[in-house]
Amino acid sequence: MEKYYPELSAAFARLLATLAGRKLAVVGHARPDGDCIGAQVALARVLAARGFDVICVNTDPVPRRLLFLVGAMKFFRTDDVLNNPEDRAAIFVDCADHARVGDRLKARYPAPVAVIDHHLSNIGYATANLVDSNSAATCEILAGVFLDNGLPIDAQSAQSLYTGIMTDTGQFRHNSTSRRCFVLAGELLARGANPTEAGYEVFERESEGKLRLLQHFLASLQRECGGRACLGTLPPGIFEMTGANSEDTEGLVDYARSIDGVDIGALIEERPDGTFKGSLRAKDPVFRVDLIAAQFGGGGHACAAGLNVKTNPENFRARFVAAIARSIATADAARRK
Repeated sequence: MEKYYPELSAAFARLLATLAGRKLAVVGHARPDGDCIGAQVALARVLAARGFDVICVNTDPVPRRLLFLVGAMKFFRTDDVLNNPEDRAAIFVDCADHARVGDRLKARYPAPVAVIDHHLSNIGYATANLVDSNSAATCEILAGVFLDNGLPIDAQSAQSLYTGIMTDTGQFRHNSTSRRCFVLAGELLARGANPTEAGYEVFERESEGKLRLLQHFLASLQRECGGRACLGTLPPGIFEMTGANSEDTEGLVDYARSIDGVDIGALIEERPDGTFKGSLRAKDPVFRVDLIAAQFGGGGHACAAGLNVKTNPENFRARFVAAIARSIATADAARRK
């Protein structure tokens, strides 16, 4: 049978061989999403089934709506591993760059043995770099690699992988959705994934605080670049005001993108420490929002990217809008050729 990921699957088999007898930590990025937690749980469970002593590590807690994936898997926070001197080889998942896990975890794991990721901006920072930017999700890569290598996927792992694919494809709607996504989703359903549970837990358990946050975000929307970009802002103190929290920002930027005539939607969150968090979503990969984010130290995908930057608040928005305008102009020029 044809393999889903011939090269990556062979690399994963070699990785397992080099890790024999070592304790492992599966490390995910800050403010984890469905693909991150799904990848961590599934990889950790598959490794544990092969006899590895493995834990999951994140700088931020597992979001409320993703707790159904965790099961008996052990998740540790930054302070937990900083205060524990035991040596664990670190495998990073869904992390476009080394710093995506947070500065303290980057220092704790300065030399990851592997990274498994699908971000276009990932240039490889581990000993083994299993990166495929043509994949919609890290969970898509892991599902294919596990199946290619004949590794058993139990029901909890299948649910985690399915959820990661479902969330990063926007419920199988984004441009990155491929036939392979659907084929692998079908394989995961055959192994116990439950789409009804995943859809309910992720998309139908909104808090009142999240809805109040959404109200403020929608009220802040402004069109830019001749109406082809739409930006919404979240000011400092908004979480205290609404009773929401940082994980409730997930999905807000999609409302800005969804407006008819808008090519790029963006969310700007200003934090009390002067840091700006930006999220970008495009309707077409030609707009390369990953390159916009890269101008501010961020990265991601052609249609979905993010950034965190500490800068002068008086000129950040203007610079951000100017970068979006240049991207639109570049895309328009490319289309005319």
